[in-house]
Amino acid sequence: MSTDTEKPRPTRPRGRHRVRTAVLWVLSILALLVLGVLFWAHSVMMGERPAALEVWENPDIVVTSTDHSVVLAPAENASATGLVFIPGAKVDPYAYMYKLSGIVEETGATVVITKPTLNLAFFDTRPLDTFTADAPAVDEWYVGGHSLGGVRACQLVDAPDAADDGVVGLVLFGSYCANDISDSGLQVLSISGSEDGLSTPEKIDGAAHLLPEDAVFVQIDGANHAGFGDYGVQPGDGTATIDSPQIQAAITEALVAFGL
Repeated sequence: MSTDTEKPRPTRPRGRHRVRTAVLWVLSILALLVLGVLFWAHSVMMGERPAALEVWENPDIVVTSTDHSVVLAPAENASATGLVFIPGAKVDPYAYMYKLSGIVEETGATVVITKPTLNLAFFDTRPLDTFTADAPAVDEWYVGGHSLGGVRACQLVDAPDAADDGVVGLVLFGSYCANDISDSGLQVLSISGSEDGLSTPEKIDGAAHLLPEDAVFVQIDGANHAGFGDYGVQPGDGTATIDSPQIQAAITEALVAFGL
């Protein structure tokens, strides 16, 4: 007769199981958040094809697309002046080609439109010379941007090595600075729209003290926020009362008068 008894199975501590479950839940939530941010960042406001095609097909402008920029250069008689332009948040860089093409035709300036990391200027930590290197013949640079891109431009022109990169000025499209560059000695042009529902005239006026005293302010009557590019309607914006060619002409006139 056997006297063996069944031995109890070892059990895992419940506390360890709960910790592992909690960690898996946290990691899952973080993964979903990361995926959500990536999806949101890549949902850009696309540029309108006809406006971009007009520039691509313009024989007076040479368009070059790289992995980090779109370069608009004059086919002939290029000047030594250039503009690095930073798009607004989640706006297709190609949406600015038409509005910036006028200055290329009028003065021979070269325009380098950046392709921001994750389509957001604040995620783009690449130095300015990443973009100025796309136009090595240019030795005098302006840095500009639209909306959030303009805020980032303010930071770039205030960097310690900005002068070494040949930066002489700042150009804002429907934007304003969050940092103080009033003592920078830079040439500054701020172009705004009377119907801008996002960077409103009141907001731009409220941040004017952060710019040098001789900063030039130009308001385009009838222009809204999205009118500084060509990407359709933007939530929260006002309604433009002038069309895209009229806005382009006004932008070009302001840039030429500014000396770009």
